[in-house]
Amino acid sequence: MASYARVIKIVPERTAFFVCDIQDRMRGAVSNYDSVIKTAARMVRVAELFKVPVVITEQVPKVFQGTVPEVMDRFSTLPESQRFGPYPKTKFGMIIPEVETILSQKDIQSVVLFGVESHICIVQTAMALLAGGKDVHALADGVSSINAEEVPIALARMRQAGASVTTSESLVYEMMGDAGDSSKFKPFAAVMKEEKSNISESLKSLLGNAGTSV
Repeated sequence: MASYARVIKIVPERTAFFVCDIQDRMRGAVSNYDSVIKTAARMVRVAELFKVPVVITEQVPKVFQGTVPEVMDRFSTLPESQRFGPYPKTKFGMIIPEVETILSQKDIQSVVLFGVESHICIVQTAMALLAGGKDVHALADGVSSINAEEVPIALARMRQAGASVTTSESLVYEMMGDAGDSSKFKPFAAVMKEEKSNISESLKSLLGNAGTSV
């Protein structure tokens, strides 16, 4: 009998965006980091439209500095009820006590995950979330590593473990679901139109060759 992967449906009201360690000190080190930053900033912008909570962590900020301003500028404009962090950590995965509290207190079933490094902090976060019964949506155009060759292996490992590996545009349109409500769709469509070139650039730089195939 054929077996089929479980369909993971994302529900905006039960979703959180996790921004993993997108810090200033990593500029010039992480492969295609500018594209990761642009995707992250866009996702934080979209979070406001869907009223999705955004959780930010920073790996040893004394060493790697704070979250990049491109992301923090967007994050700071969110309503306080949607802003969680940035939380400093030494643990590689994002599931630290502060984040555990958020997950336990809020009705979150799906986590959209993006940041760095794909094969370390991202993978460990995904595995912990999956073990805790959460649905994980890893953005292929929102993760990277210092060594680009690590990325497809990390994405494959997450998929094998039960995560959904997708792209930022695919995911946010799934969250939108229907263009029939113009009061919701018009501001969404405006953001996507403004971000069109950034979306294309991120896809080409992060997924534009066989070495980073998902």
